[in-house]
Amino acid sequence: MPHRPPSQPPGRRTVLRGSLAASAALALPAAAGATVGAAPAFALSGRPRAQWGVQAGDVTTNSGLVWVRSDRPARMIVETSATESFRRPQRWHGPLLGADTDFTGTVPLRGLPSGEQIHYRVTLADPHDYRRTGEPVIGTFRTAPAKRRQDVRFVWSGDIVGQGWGINPDIGGLYAYEEMRRRNPDFFLCSGDTIYADGPLSPTVTLPDGRVWRNVTTEEKSKVAETLAEYRGNFRYSLLDENVRRFNAQVPTITQWDDHEVTNNWYPGEILTDARYTVKDVDTLATRARKAFSEYFPISTLPATGRDGRVHRVVRHGPLLDVFVLDMRTFRNANSSGRQTDDTTGILGAEQLAWLKRELARSRAVWKVIASDMPLGLVVPDGATDIEAVAQGDPGAPLGRELQIAELLRFVKHRRITGTVWLTADVHYTSAQHYDPSRAAFKDFAPFWEFVSGPLAAGGFPANALDGTFGPDRVFVKAPTTANVSPMESPQYFGEVDIDGGSGELTVRLRATGGAVLFTKVLQPGRVGQ
Repeated sequence: MPHRPPSQPPGRRTVLRGSLAASAALALPAAAGATVGAAPAFALSGRPRAQWGVQAGDVTTNSGLVWVRSDRPARMIVETSATESFRRPQRWHGPLLGADTDFTGTVPLRGLPSGEQIHYRVTLADPHDYRRTGEPVIGTFRTAPAKRRQDVRFVWSGDIVGQGWGINPDIGGLYAYEEMRRRNPDFFLCSGDTIYADGPLSPTVTLPDGRVWRNVTTEEKSKVAETLAEYRGNFRYSLLDENVRRFNAQVPTITQWDDHEVTNNWYPGEILTDARYTVKDVDTLATRARKAFSEYFPISTLPATGRDGRVHRVVRHGPLLDVFVLDMRTFRNANSSGRQTDDTTGILGAEQLAWLKRELARSRAVWKVIASDMPLGLVVPDGATDIEAVAQGDPGAPLGRELQIAELLRFVKHRRITGTVWLTADVHYTSAQHYDPSRAAFKDFAPFWEFVSGPLAAGGFPANALDGTFGPDRVFVKAPTTANVSPMESPQYFGEVDIDGGSGELTVRLRATGGAVLFTKVLQPGRVGQ
């Protein structure tokens, strides 16, 4: 199968110029472990500056979103071009950025040419004098192909700045982003836990072998997030890293959330008993976190203005691929032992399940990637007795949240929906599971694969137990044997998917930082199960 070479795409010099312009104004502290503020201290007498870089998101064959953050009130202006020289650019007038969105803004771009490299630059203008503008920040992305014969490549992972492991300049910061960028993907699927709002950072951590891990720290990362300002500061934190800003300027994202964007293992209606929190009502925390999340990622269905929106959506990436982004947090029922014999709410909620079935049935893409923020057959506990994900450890007939997944899998089989593949993160190791009714207690479904990757920049953990209800076979796993192994002691993980435009074959590679390909699986198109 031919693969796109990992060499730099058109626009690399432009991207680097834009990234370096931001980097010069937002460099990491010279001393590892130094404390930096929520944002640099700005003299407001100057021009607006976009020091947090740019990012694009939810790119399709003819559209995409471009994001930026200003250091003060400013008008956002985006120009796009087919060339790095920005000859004959098209101009897009964006919103006025202000305190109501933490000076962030997103501009939707429509009517773009398909399968092409789009160069864009974002300029911030003084709202009182549009002639006073800051230095443009430059980025690029590829639109999805409209023709099937064009290849598609994307990467996925999750679990970022967790378990006390933040930006460590001693090891090059969040270096996994640079390794993903060098793979030259069409997009990055971020599978949740984009922050750890419940995971404060200490300036230093002593490792088991006596070495010292040093974190860049900020005020907002010094405690658990409770206020809107603290959640915003958590989402800003990763943007302090040059690897992340350079990656964002070249690779568009499809982003979903999981639990740590709010607090560990949360569910609607929960009242916290964690002594670190003064705000105990999880619904209040989730409202604040959701607003900050919508401000810091370009998501087509979740505007930052506070209007109604949703995380679950379909991002259509041409005739080869539809990405079905799930939200396993907003609509779930309370965590429990998971032994209910009747459960219509489950982990998706009845409305989201109906949406997913409808959209899967409508899809004409060769491959339907189901982006799940939690795994299906891995037992993820919440305390001594409750279950956090789907599987509850009983290998018999479906119970609890498994009932909803059984309904979905049955639907896929009976509607003969081809090309479904499940991708996830969450458990802080990488693995491949094949689900087959011949091994399962529940048999009314077609075989399918689930691939796990991560963490991208967090602690590693041992492999979870399997639940036999849907017949999973752990074909591959790479995990540490002890809990919370730092990125200094263990590689980080991301997955890569290549879809060949000629044959339609989908190849999954589970990768480790350092360049190793740990596992490869090639799937054939046009099949209900495999």
